[in-house]
Amino acid sequence: MCDDAVTSVPVEDAGDALVDVAGVLAFTGATVAARHVRRPVLDRLLDAAAALPSDLRLALNEGYRPPALQRHYFERYAARLGTERPTDDAATIHRLASRFISPPAVAPHTAGAAVDVVLTTPGGEVLDVGCPLDASPEESGGRCYTAHPDVTGDALLLRRELVGAMSGAGLVNYPTEWWHWSYGDRYWAQATGAPHALFGATGFDPADGG
Repeated sequence: MCDDAVTSVPVEDAGDALVDVAGVLAFTGATVAARHVRRPVLDRLLDAAAALPSDLRLALNEGYRPPALQRHYFERYAARLGTERPTDDAATIHRLASRFISPPAVAPHTAGAAVDVVLTTPGGEVLDVGCPLDASPEESGGRCYTAHPDVTGDALLLRRELVGAMSGAGLVNYPTEWWHWSYGDRYWAQATGAPHALFGATGFDPADGG
């Protein structure tokens, strides 16, 4: 995410509002803010959900993330890496941290353009796709990477179903996190060749309705 090819993408915000997924898509997260995404993102999530086999359900775990929270996540992970890799310089730690958590300046979650999703049974049980959501590369032994070769069997089949449904709906995966998909952000623009991002960071307080 810290690559110049991503950070240099211009943003021309389309102005679509953040909308609450409650009532139209299953939600497994913890906060009201996380239930919100830009309207075109929700439309694509619903298309992806409809494309899954009848015994699978798509659930949102996190959508919008306030910039201050994104900064906290990034700095906490970078600090942990710095402790574990004391000989690495600050630029290296920043690059390594950016593999897993987007730098605050370009984070698609703060634009309401990214989602972290899981697959569940019709009854709401979260399915195992090879490693838990939010497991870092260190914690997961690399299995957080969408195409990691150690993910096999049923977990691999489930990942393939998720990838097919989400990419078919026009969302782009960040390949170090099987659960992270986006539409309209800088990374999406770079990956698809779009001339600019559709959504930039936005302030949002669910307490006042946005």
